[in-house]
Amino acid sequence: MEPTTLSTERLLLHPFAPTDEEEVFAACQDPAVQRWTVVPSPYTRADAELFTRKLSPDGWADDSMYSFALVPRETGRPAGALGVHRRDRAGIYEVGFWIAREHRGRGLMTEAVREAARWAFTVLAADRLEWRAETGNTASRSVALRAGFRMEGDQRSALLNKGTWRDTWTGALLPSDLGLAGTLPYVPAPGVSGAS
Repeated sequence: MEPTTLSTERLLLHPFAPTDEEEVFAACQDPAVQRWTVVPSPYTRADAELFTRKLSPDGWADDSMYSFALVPRETGRPAGALGVHRRDRAGIYEVGFWIAREHRGRGLMTEAVREAARWAFTVLAADRLEWRAETGNTASRSVALRAGFRMEGDQRSALLNKGTWRDTWTGALLPSDLGLAGTLPYVPAPGVSGAS
């Protein structure tokens, strides 16, 4: 897929470029980013270079991972990352994200996740967008809930992070949750919220 830029009222979401390397390196020094995400720890300049110059562009080129720099319009500088990753099954994608400490608590990541979800449903033809975070990552869970994800439960030993299997919280967002049509009809099980 051709790299795409998305926009919201307060944000631009653009594919990472080598010019974003310094901001990625600085933000990934935050102990919370290293603790709760799968970025390397310690996080080096070589890691930031690999991500901005190879991993991010390669993901766009092979349609496996679409990584966006989250750029507040007021600063014009990357403040976070949001990735939409293709899962093994057709129509299923996963979203992951982090934001620099000084930009937390303003709803920017929720705004970015909603826009990325609309894009995934309309451009990628996703029928399901999944969210997973290590159990205990309440900040990520709060973003997912505000973005409209429904929590679906816990998974034991579902996330490999820095050589250790971790338990996760899981949730999902469907096109219908945003008033959009999916590529195929969805018939919820009787008794499931949203079923008629």
